[in-house]
Amino acid sequence: MNRRTELYVSAGLLILLAAAAYYFFTNRNGGTGLPGVFAADTKFQPLDVQEPSLRMDLLEKIRKLEYTGSHRNIFVAAPPPPPKSAEPVTPANRLSGPPPPPPLQFPGEFFGYAIQPHGGRRVAFFTSGDDVLVVAEGEKLLNGFRLDRINNDSADIEEISSGRHVTVQMVQPPDSAQPGLPGSNP
Repeated sequence: MNRRTELYVSAGLLILLAAAAYYFFTNRNGGTGLPGVFAADTKFQPLDVQEPSLRMDLLEKIRKLEYTGSHRNIFVAAPPPPPKSAEPVTPANRLSGPPPPPPLQFPGEFFGYAIQPHGGRRVAFFTSGDDVLVVAEGEKLLNGFRLDRINNDSADIEEISSGRHVTVQMVQPPDSAQPGLPGSNP
């Protein structure tokens, strides 16, 4: 490094040092403590408590109180659990409860599936009356159902409103529904 470069570097360092010192001394707060905090209010007077003692009788009254409500989770929309009864559960009592919900009925027929060549996504074919529906896995169909999974000979379907599942078996369309194919009845 030659002499001229050394002079430029040292001059730059001196300028940088002078700028840092100027910044430090001009932005320095002259007061001690936090800015904006003042001395405590001198008008404060403590309460005049003659005999500070613990009222055990009142604490015992509070401890004896017990909550008798329905201990349900307020974050779950399901109805609260039934109250606990003192009578033992017998087969007659067990039958008196509400009947189980009827099995889920899907209003369509599953008649086939295909695998898309790009991406390998599976789609299923359903009929509902005269309509033919092409539905991919995870999509909604027939206003309230979702196709969860397509298997080789069945489709798993979920009713969205209740979360109940049903497995729909694949059906073979009758030959008479396919006019013009060999082996079908004219």
